[in-house]
Amino acid sequence: MKSFGHKTVATVISTGVTAALLSLSANTQAADWSDTYLGYRYGTGFAEPFGSTDIAKNIFNLGHASGYKYGTNFLNVDLLLSDKNDPAAPNSTQGAQEIYMVYRNTVDIGKVVGKDLGAGPLAGYGITLGFDANSKNDAGYNSAKRMLVLGPTINFKVPGFLAVSVLALWESNAPYNKFTGVQTKRYSYDVHPALTAAWGIPFNVGPVGLSFEGFMNFIADKGKNEFGEPTAPEFNFDAQIMYDVGALLGSKNTFKMGFEYQYWHNKFGNSHKGAAGPGALASTPMIRAEYHF
Repeated sequence: MKSFGHKTVATVISTGVTAALLSLSANTQAADWSDTYLGYRYGTGFAEPFGSTDIAKNIFNLGHASGYKYGTNFLNVDLLLSDKNDPAAPNSTQGAQEIYMVYRNTVDIGKVVGKDLGAGPLAGYGITLGFDANSKNDAGYNSAKRMLVLGPTINFKVPGFLAVSVLALWESNAPYNKFTGVQTKRYSYDVHPALTAAWGIPFNVGPVGLSFEGFMNFIADKGKNEFGEPTAPEFNFDAQIMYDVGALLGSKNTFKMGFEYQYWHNKFGNSHKGAAGPGALASTPMIRAEYHF
């Protein structure tokens, strides 16, 4: 496996998954409720800035959500395996590999003060903090993103859940270019805001039980990038319709299958009208499956 920086993707994946499992174990022991699952999704319309717009990816993920005395936790680890249209090295037929981790902890203010703060359509308020981190071994950029997030969250009264947050983002990166052999020192972008939403809403079509799940991020530009070029506002919408297949077998909320769609405009803050090209604009249908335990 090709290396980048001082670590191989295999090392990063191993470290990330180990940290995720430790976090899951700690959360589960103290949780009022929890949902842990393994997932798989596949699509052929992925795109990468400065790269191709017809990338196929197999994506495996470990997800965990739980509630505790004062709020909720969410953790997701994606392993993204690209085909040769997103190569791991210059002139390579091997696809790139990426691991992307997201963690969010929302502290419910009402639970902390011991009072129901909900009113009308609002279920309550919280403070969300967390991080994103990734590592990727592709031909050109080799992202090593690190990002901290913090901001207020509003929870809405809906079947399932709907949470909307306004977050401040502290993001940095330290890419390694395999074409030139240049390692860029870790660079911090301007602190910038994001409007985010996450939801999971059950519904029925006749006798068929389904759920509408996903997230949305609108992220403002983050100043100049590590190469002195301006960044652009970014919009990412990712949603799926899932069917509880396990309910047919008498094991409700265990095995789900469905269809997912992602629309990503100015991916990672790169303008699709600039040098990043059409690879910074993606419209990607996918199939998805999850096993919950």
